[in-house]
Amino acid sequence: MPTYDYIIIGSGIAGLYTALLAQEHGRVLLLTKGSIDECNTKYAQGGIAAAIGHDDSPGLHYEDTIAAGAGLCDPAAVRILTEEAPDRITDLIRFGVPFDTIHGEVALTREAAHSVPRILHAGGDATGEHIELTLSSLARLRNITILEYSLATRILLGPEGALGIEAMDTRTHGLHQFEGRYTILATGGAGRLFRLTTNPDVATGDGVALAYRADAATEDMEFFQFHPTALSLPGVPVFLISEAVRGEGGLLRDVHGTRFMPDYHPLAELAPRDIVARSIVSRMQATEADHVLLDVTHLPGQVVSARFPRIYSFCREHGIDITQEPIPVAPAAHYMMGGVKTNVWGETTVPGLYACGECACTGVHGANRLASNSLMEVLVFGKRIIQRTQERAGAPAAPALGPGDLRHTLRSDFPQEAGTEQPTLARLQDLLWNNVGIIRSRDTLEVAAATLYRYQQLLTQAADRPTWELRNLVQVARLMTEAALIREESRGAHFRTDFPEPSPRWLRHILF
Repeated sequence: MPTYDYIIIGSGIAGLYTALLAQEHGRVLLLTKGSIDECNTKYAQGGIAAAIGHDDSPGLHYEDTIAAGAGLCDPAAVRILTEEAPDRITDLIRFGVPFDTIHGEVALTREAAHSVPRILHAGGDATGEHIELTLSSLARLRNITILEYSLATRILLGPEGALGIEAMDTRTHGLHQFEGRYTILATGGAGRLFRLTTNPDVATGDGVALAYRADAATEDMEFFQFHPTALSLPGVPVFLISEAVRGEGGLLRDVHGTRFMPDYHPLAELAPRDIVARSIVSRMQATEADHVLLDVTHLPGQVVSARFPRIYSFCREHGIDITQEPIPVAPAAHYMMGGVKTNVWGETTVPGLYACGECACTGVHGANRLASNSLMEVLVFGKRIIQRTQERAGAPAAPALGPGDLRHTLRSDFPQEAGTEQPTLARLQDLLWNNVGIIRSRDTLEVAAATLYRYQQLLTQAADRPTWELRNLVQVARLMTEAALIREESRGAHFRTDFPEPSPRWLRHILF
């Protein structure tokens, strides 16, 4: 069995950045189920948050993050994120990421729920792509073994924890095993659970499913963020319209041209994402429309096209000049706040197994992620994983459970019903969108939970990439749905019509 010091699964910014740091300390294997460039990171338009401005501070960044998290952030993790963020920006600049500048200084913009401008961007609205391409180019030049088209199927376990992984060649379907001292999950999110999503096809929850099957704890799976503004045009793929468009002054109007966000929240268009998304859904229902309008026509056209070149070009290709007419938008699934539970060193509850990026639940995001904190979370906790492997002697410490945290196992008390349709990706996505989406209730969640249980019984043996991805998505869907059933309140991105208010009783986490 080939042996490495570090096995890293995933080729987004989490996997690449961690691999670049790890290769200074040992042999590194990086696996990705597609090509190295096929990931979520390059679709990140908004930017990356760090308190480097003259009127900003880590303290202010901390306060904004805690406020957005609706009572469920881990204060220690948030403090680490906000205090270490400026140094991680220095790392990216050292690697060669070309952040945009004005008069020789890094340009900063403001996004929803940030109290001051603190968002760095590169290429206007192509920040993720610039970071991804910079890091992937470096990874190819460094002493890193990169295996493309290799889908991790199982974490190998021994008496003392993770020993490595089993992976399938997605072209030949052959299985191979690799031994590693440290196994790091950096597989991204699970946006493909939903019919409408800003995520690419690779976002199928692989890391969470792998970890769960290896008996690692998952946490906060009920919290999934829906981006308020994705392009909504018939026959056109879902395309993210960045939060920064509203940060630059974009206004939300209904299909009749009426601005509506001031009716829903004092911060109007700059309210937290969950509030904006639900407000849009409410307005769509009131106007019997499938979209609202994001209007930037009152802003200077040259500024709009220069600040958002990708958005401007994509919309123009599909018949919309955003400097002259508003953009039709609607919410879409965007970001998984929960994931594999870790401590502030990226350690999971399985010794030798680490997680970072969107597949991890570090405690930074709580019930609602503050815009542009996700890319920074990757850098801060990816670096801490490598530090931990170098500095700590003996067995790693499992993440601590809070005194009120609830530990659950997935249910098996559902009745067996004849005639259940065979699970497919399209059926799963419709089920989740209609029953476990932006607005939930016990009735819809119970339907989803029972259907998902039956889906899991009907799944055929996974033998190729599509069947493995469907298996992983169904597993993650069960964790999300049953967590949402357990949490009988509304908090952050989790909203239930039968429990529409937050409750102090639920200031705790749900683990499986």
